[in-house]
Amino acid sequence: MKNIRCLLSGMFILFIACGKVPDSVPVLSGHYMGQVPPGMSAELFAPGIISNELCNRDVAMTPDGKEMYFGVHTPDFRFSTILVSREVNGVWTAPEAASFARDPRYAHLEPAVSPDGKKLFFLSDMPKDDTDRPADDDIWVVDREGDSWGAPYNLGAPVNTDGNEFFPSLTRDGSMYFTRADAGSRVHFIYRSRLVDGRYAEPEKLPGQVNCGTNRYNAYVAPDERYLVVPAVNGPGSLGGTDYYIVFRNEDDTWQEPVNMGEKFNSPAGGEWSFYVSPDGKYAFFMATRGIGDERVPRLLNYQFFRDVHAGPENGNSDIYWIDAQILDTFRK
Repeated sequence: MKNIRCLLSGMFILFIACGKVPDSVPVLSGHYMGQVPPGMSAELFAPGIISNELCNRDVAMTPDGKEMYFGVHTPDFRFSTILVSREVNGVWTAPEAASFARDPRYAHLEPAVSPDGKKLFFLSDMPKDDTDRPADDDIWVVDREGDSWGAPYNLGAPVNTDGNEFFPSLTRDGSMYFTRADAGSRVHFIYRSRLVDGRYAEPEKLPGQVNCGTNRYNAYVAPDERYLVVPAVNGPGSLGGTDYYIVFRNEDDTWQEPVNMGEKFNSPAGGEWSFYVSPDGKYAFFMATRGIGDERVPRLLNYQFFRDVHAGPENGNSDIYWIDAQILDTFRK
């Protein structure tokens, strides 16, 4: 069954890469795909469209909010791509694989659009030499060219190394926060590289308040650098597995202690590791892996129950949730 599910998910991605999507995608219009904005409780974002039966994660938007990017992968991570939907004349286009993320031989995930909208950074293991063999995970870049993006290129040293670098996140002044695991290591740390005269400076490993717990992934930085959201394993007050922690930055560039973001963001299942706030600062988007709620379980199990669970969100794969971003200020001590 697992192999069949992986095959079906892979076929869906291949359909998208070829510009084909299911006929059931509805017409969406208005800001945020016409979805009703959430309050102080997390809700699925665009259920059945973006949050569906696939493994969904990694939200990014252009500054005007008219292009939305999402990561998607098969359960075994064999195939992954970055989907994009655009608002054109008030109507959102059906999701399709981004032009730079269509080669099935390589991974493409974790998009981050620069605050000025001129660059898009992302993770990939595309080769750095003349071979076609996948390389280590690096941060790659595409430059804006009119209404599309140019050819991808490797960001290079000193950000990228022979280890693994991923999940770029950018401040308004161009500073980049990212995650790194040294070659041969599976322990990840959060780094920061300042943009100096148009070039990234030697990255610095951030202190223990940021690099909390026993492992860290995919830190999101606020554009004004006021806080970081860090998915960490076994951090203080952990609900289980990987939880979101918010770490506020002081004016002297020191960091406050990490705060577990609680049950509205985290769960005992521990499948939370991709966070984002919309360019207008209104909504926080985050990935979570949540299972079937008790209200969906029939009194007696039947075949249709399993079909319905598989065909929708909250089926054990990752989904995208959103919540009013004002809630983030409630975590400041």
